This record gives sequence, C-alpha cells and structure tokens, in this order.
Amino acid sequence: MKADSRQEKIRIIAVDVSAGLAGRLKDLYADKQVEVYSESGLDGVLEKFESKPYDILIVTSAAFEEGQTDGIHLLEAITANSPMTQMLFLVEPGDIKTAMSALKAGTYQYARLPISDEELKLLIKTALEKRPVYGRNLFLEARKHRFKLEQLVGRSKPMQELYRQIRQAAVTDMPILLMGETGTGKDLAAQAIHEQSKRKDGPYIAVNLGALPSELVGSELFGHEKGAFTGAIDRREGKFEQALDGTVFLDEIGTVDAKVQISLLRLIEQKTFQRLGGKTTIRTNARLITASNQNLPDLVEQGRFRKDLYYRLDVFRIDMPPLRDRGGDVVLLIDEFIKRFNRSFRKNIVGVAPECISLLESYNWPGNVRELKNVIQRAVLVCEGQVLLPEHLPPRFRPGEPVSPKISFEIGTPLDQVEREMIIRTLATAKNNRKRAAELLGISRRALYNKLKKHNIK
Repeated sequence: MKADSRQEKIRIIAVDVSAGLAGRLKDLYADKQVEVYSESGLDGVLEKFESKPYDILIVTSAAFEEGQTDGIHLLEAITANSPMTQMLFLVEPGDIKTAMSALKAGTYQYARLPISDEELKLLIKTALEKRPVYGRNLFLEARKHRFKLEQLVGRSKPMQELYRQIRQAAVTDMPILLMGETGTGKDLAAQAIHEQSKRKDGPYIAVNLGALPSELVGSELFGHEKGAFTGAIDRREGKFEQALDGTVFLDEIGTVDAKVQISLLRLIEQKTFQRLGGKTTIRTNARLITASNQNLPDLVEQGRFRKDLYYRLDVFRIDMPPLRDRGGDVVLLIDEFIKRFNRSFRKNIVGVAPECISLLESYNWPGNVRELKNVIQRAVLVCEGQVLLPEHLPPRFRPGEPVSPKISFEIGTPLDQVEREMIIRTLATAKNNRKRAAELLGISRRALYNKLKKHNIK
C-alpha cells in the first residue's frame, strides 16, 4: 500500500466497541506507512476529523449504535465535508438494515463480520484506489479559519471551543443545557445547534419562559382545550405540538413552577404530554434545548427546581463564554454590528477611531454581546460622519467617566483566595448592597450569605 504523496502516511480510524479492530489493523500494517486511530463509539469521531484528515473510516454496526451521536447524520456530514475519506461498514449478523442505511448516508462498502485479515486488507486497498483525487477537509478549514458559526461571531479560543461543542451537540439527539450570563447568545447557540442538525428543515421554536406569566406557561408549551381555564375560548396547540420534528428552545428554564416541571419531566421521559384540560395523550418528536442564566444546582438546593428534572436536562451542558473572556472578539463583533446597522439605518460608517476601540476593549461588558450590540446600534444611529468616535458612545464610555473595575489574579492563586477577594471587591463595588453583589456574582443571595460565612467576611 502506497501512501498518498500529499501526506506522509495513510490514516485509518477504526470505530469499534472494543479495541480489537484497531489492534488487528496495527498488526496488519505494522511495516507500512499507516497510522491507525480508534474510537469506541461515534461521539468522538467528529472531533478527530477537526484535528487531522483521515483516508479511511471503518465503523462496525455495534459501534454505530453506541453513544448519543446520530450515525446517519454523522456519516452524511463526513461525506459532505471530507470527500477524500472512504468509509467502510462492518456488519454484525442481523444488522443488514443498519448497513443499508449507512450505505445511503455515504459509506463506500460493507462487509459481514467476522471478516478475515485478507478480506479486510483487500477492502481497504480497493477503497484507497477508488478515492477521489480532489476534495478538501472542510472540517479542518473550519477549525483554522472560522470566526462565524451561523449567527455566532468570534475567533477567540472560548468561541472555537463553543463551536466545537455546538457541532458535537448537533449530531446527537440528547437534551442540551446552555448555561451562561444574560446576553451571551444562548438563543443564537440553540439556533446554531438546530441549523447544524438533521432537524434543520423542521421548525425552530424559541420560548422565553421568564417573559411569560407563570399561569400561562403550561398553555404556551402544551396547549389547551376549550374551556380549560377562564379565557380559553378555543382549543390551542402548544409549542411542542407545533414543533413536530424540529427543535424547542426554552430560555430561563429556572423560572418555571412545579406543575410545569412535572409535565416537562414526563415529556422528556416518555415523549408524551397532554393539553391543559385534555385527556388525549399526544406524542412529540421535538428536540429539547434549555437555557438558564441562574445557577440551577442552587435552585435545586433551595427546593425551587426538581432534582430529577435537572439531571435529565443537564445531559450535554454547554457553558456560554462571557464577552470579557473572549479576547480579540470585541473588534470582530463591532465590525459585524456596524455592517448590520449601516443597512438598517442607511448609514455609511466605514471605521472606528482608535481611542473609541480602546474604550470599548477596556470595558468589562456586564451585559455581554447584547450590551455591545446596543452600544453600537446607538453609536451608528447618532453618528453623522463615517467614523465612530468616543462622543458617539454612551456617557459611561467617555474619557473621565468611571468604568467597571477589573480584578486579575496570578496563575496558581488558590481558588479560595480568588473567591474571597472577588466577593470583597464585588461588595465594595455594590456599596455593600448584598442583593446587588449577588446579582453581579451571578449567584443567589442565600449562596452569597453562605460564602460570606465560609470566608468569615463581615
């Protein structure tokens, strides 16, 4: 077997529930220019393709069903984004239907197990000979150059990690929990997961639970029958019924009451629900993504959120990075928002003054990307020229105006010391207002009081 002149070695990735297949391949090609990599299931395959190109992907039918990743969607994604990769399917007895599905998704050939060494080598040799002479690994290019994913913008390390997690989440069907401060883009991340998934042709329905009166949340999500409550003059479908095979995104999940929590628990466990006032059980195939800017474990500890529901929602958690931790992304976002608001307001802003950039980059952004968006929207609106200046920013950004203080710690500082100093400084900023300090820290007042006692802060 000859290695492709464009790379030093042939790379094979073997996906099998045991290490047996990878071990066989290493023995078969011990004296050849072949590198063999292994995965026990499909969950880690996408990440492998984002780090290096592969010539052959071999998947057993047992591993095809292992983990949370949707196998068909993953194979289709590899076919589209890495056309040089040849995919082989090794089928356990009785799994022919699975093999047929894999072939439709893009696998080159399948063979029944058990398979001899000679047959396995011949299968790989034939696949390599039939590789196309064109094609690029778009997974690699996306990793190197991408600074946008759907409507998310950023090329910082935290954003690259976020993009990776979103792509991983998109090839699974498990519940996703997005955690992060207000304004970090949780809705955009949920949309990106939907658009990258096999459900992208179905509806994407977002519900801000915190904006709804508590007595209407159940009706909004599950629908109601005529006469179910005062004002229910007609039967109405809820969001889960409207979503069909799409995605339902529930923001501020921590605000729902106990009754709705029970209904959500049933929906996750059984994929069924009933309209308010109804007796008919309705099935749903909608994918559920939830989000919260509150600390859900704290709510569980306080008895305000069911522990069993929390564990079912927190299967695949994605933490949204705050803007202050996204070094270098502020300028990218400014450029993106200027383009957007130039169109909206029919302006022709072509740049930002260096002193203006300095003010925006040194700001702490407690409101995150949402706050930055609002600041640039205002600046574009009031600017009469073609360059944004400090005078176009809100008063808090102008020279001489105080900005939010920052705290930095040396690497190696004990976490207890970091936490104690952070609480002391936050209390000083909040002028000892415990409620405001808890809000700034993103924790409950009860949690703050516990930390004050823990660190002996008076």
